[in-house]
Amino acid sequence: MKIAILKRLIRDQQGTSALEMGLIACLIVIAMFSALQGFANENDRTWNAISSKVSQASQKANAG
Repeated sequence: MKIAILKRLIRDQQGTSALEMGLIACLIVIAMFSALQGFANENDRTWNAISSKVSQASQKANAG
């Protein structure tokens, strides 16, 4: 009885398509997070550089 159910589950391929689509969606999300992390790092560096230059300009204006 249990062996027959197990054999039937092994041969059943109905959920295969949904599982494949889920894995593909998962890979797409991982790729998106990686790209977003790279963008966030570059954006952070840009704003830090701007902040540094504004601070330097402010110090020069106050000193002179």
